[in-house]
Amino acid sequence: MMAAEKRRAVGGSPVPRPSPGPANETEFLAQTGTRDMLREAVLKLVEARPEEPAAFLADYFEKLGHDSAEGTVLIGDHGSHLLGQQRLGRAMWYLKLAHHSQRTAFNNNLNIAYDCLSAGGKKRKPGLNGKSYSEVLRRICREGDLPEEISSSLLKRIQCRDHEAVPFDVFRYGVLTCFVLLEFMCKAETLFSILDGNGQADKSLCQAVLETLEEALVASDICIPASYLEAGSKLGPDCLAVVMDRAFLNRDSGITMTLQEFLMDASALFLEKVKSVQ
Repeated sequence: MMAAEKRRAVGGSPVPRPSPGPANETEFLAQTGTRDMLREAVLKLVEARPEEPAAFLADYFEKLGHDSAEGTVLIGDHGSHLLGQQRLGRAMWYLKLAHHSQRTAFNNNLNIAYDCLSAGGKKRKPGLNGKSYSEVLRRICREGDLPEEISSSLLKRIQCRDHEAVPFDVFRYGVLTCFVLLEFMCKAETLFSILDGNGQADKSLCQAVLETLEEALVASDICIPASYLEAGSKLGPDCLAVVMDRAFLNRDSGITMTLQEFLMDASALFLEKVKSVQ
């Protein structure tokens, strides 16, 4: 009787007993959700196929914990903005996991990023709109240090109106075009460094290289941005050596071109081949 009374709190309610812990390791994993969490992480790892799996898993669990910690404070308009920024950051993280030349992994990551951005909410219908899509494109260009003038010209061709619904094919084309242009510009800068003479290069040599690059791009498929890089691979050392040797003999001494001028001309060749999505 006394033992029964001790188990009663004020008002006659029974004193709650602590719930028994898991009987074994399997029950512990099931009760805490750890098993499902690890399964999801492995599935994401297989989908993304990153070059550094350990770093991928570390980042994945760090983001998982960060999102869980912030999830309880996303209230009202400010909370909706924070949630949108989280989705954007998560999508960008997936888009940068694999190089676009790894087509299977890159396409898988594109699908995951698209789903992240398309998720609905209390005040938001599911689906990707032009505003979020354009923000992704701007982030890719900005983080790739693409000059503002070049990125603006590119975005005019591939971005959508804020209110428009963006299908996956358009999302894929725009994102891939941004990444390919960034790599294209890096290759163009490398070519200029071969011609460079203290920040400037002979204009005849630069024009000869640009004309050869243009000839290579003409043979590319304008609907497949990755083909631009395949076309650029045709500019092998032997081909460039012949072109530069011919240009060197006919060069105009004293007339030069800067790196910025060379990159602007190279980007114009690329942008001319980009199909507008409007």
